[in-house]
Amino acid sequence: MSEKKEGRPQEDLNEVMRVRREKLHQVRELGLNPFSHCFERSHYAKQILSQSEDYMEKPVAVAGRLMSIRGHGKVGFAHMMDSTGRIQIYVRKDQVGEQDFKAFKLMDIGDIVGVEGEVFATRTGETTVKVSAIKLLSKSLRPLPIVKEKVEDGQKVVFDQFADKELRYRQRYVDLIVNPQVKDVFVIRSKIISGMRRFLDKRGFLEVETPVLQPIYGGASARPFVTHHNALDVDLYLRIADELYLKRLIAGGFDGVYEISKDFRNEGMDRFHNPEFTMMEVYVAYKDYTFMMELVENLVSYLAETIFGRKKLRFQGEEIDLTPPWPRVPLFAAIKERTGHDLYGKERKELREVAAKLNIETESFWGAGKIIDEIFSEKVEPHLIQPTFITDYPVELSPLAKRHRDDPKLVERFEPFLGGGEIGNAFSELNDPIDQRERFLAQQKLLEQGDDEAQVLDEDYLRALEYGMPPTGGLGIGVDRLVMLFADQPSIRDVILFPQMRPEAGSG
Repeated sequence: MSEKKEGRPQEDLNEVMRVRREKLHQVRELGLNPFSHCFERSHYAKQILSQSEDYMEKPVAVAGRLMSIRGHGKVGFAHMMDSTGRIQIYVRKDQVGEQDFKAFKLMDIGDIVGVEGEVFATRTGETTVKVSAIKLLSKSLRPLPIVKEKVEDGQKVVFDQFADKELRYRQRYVDLIVNPQVKDVFVIRSKIISGMRRFLDKRGFLEVETPVLQPIYGGASARPFVTHHNALDVDLYLRIADELYLKRLIAGGFDGVYEISKDFRNEGMDRFHNPEFTMMEVYVAYKDYTFMMELVENLVSYLAETIFGRKKLRFQGEEIDLTPPWPRVPLFAAIKERTGHDLYGKERKELREVAAKLNIETESFWGAGKIIDEIFSEKVEPHLIQPTFITDYPVELSPLAKRHRDDPKLVERFEPFLGGGEIGNAFSELNDPIDQRERFLAQQKLLEQGDDEAQVLDEDYLRALEYGMPPTGGLGIGVDRLVMLFADQPSIRDVILFPQMRPEAGSG
């Protein structure tokens, strides 16, 4: 932990830690183990507090971290925090005995303890455990950045909180201790993932696992991370998507498969991007992108209703109604409505001129599709607050999607947008191996021209298509972005327990 950011000089911090180690030594001199093996807990704080009348004068065993301590001679009070909340404990020397009371006097804020005793109410009415036995379970050798609270005009005010974003991300364990509301975000995340599984399993889709290490990366437009396999003496890539392997399984005869997994993209970091992220991908034989739109709106509204009991969310001050059906808006229509420019059929030179008029910078090697995508991202995407499907993209932007049945310049693709950001991507999957090879070759040219996110040719995937893959609907949903929406968090790093960070100064 950065001593400077804690507002504590280096020498003071060392002195505090030295004192704690001295107390550790004194606990051992009492013949006690300061790092116990186990403790049989009978109740949690919330359980006792919510049903306090039922527990009065009844024995309980609770365990947790000491978050405040105050003593008066031969008695002491403390607040203990477990995973459900805080409860007060009351320790008397004549109740716990001399040795346990000596141990209690050596305890610090941050220590993890277990206590046995009876529940009672103090004169102020606070539900408290009157301790008959106390046991140090784990001695804290480093002080917590304790959050201070006070009541002003009947309202609890928090100050001196552990609020430095970078420290919170680096030291999530401290963040979870002193900002316990952060746990709620990750409870929502867990419920989203388990809810996805229930939703898909009920529909008969099979959860599968595909390789993380791949000889050829594919399934998305992104730069990969490269590693080396020593035994085979070959370079391998951390997967950027699961798509091509999952579609191999559809070609092999599965009717519906899905995977919830980590993907890795060697790209910049911002509030929507982390190089390691979680995706849910699902592929369904004999379906198209219209089926996948219904799947998405039903899945997302199901998750909201399951987790919150309603189909509405509050995200960054906006109420978002997830009730199906969601509007379907073609990409070019959305751009024209927002910018006044009809980009359909325009060549790269014209598109660059339009981008310049809109104050959007472009690279010389960008193709028409990339320029259109950038214009959309800058001028349209931030305004898509309510759930919306943007549909029917240019062929160049979507090398794995089937050509539109009514317009061969377009593909049958959609992206769902919520809260001003994209949460997924879906196609009527391209199953024509000849067309797919031509698309891969076009991507290869973009790669040669400097587009390091263009897709590479995968001969084994083409071979699978040549054996025959049925018409297929495919979908990928960014789990992290969905959690951002459901938990009302502004950054992807707020919904990942351990986001990628720059190395700490002096860490080697």
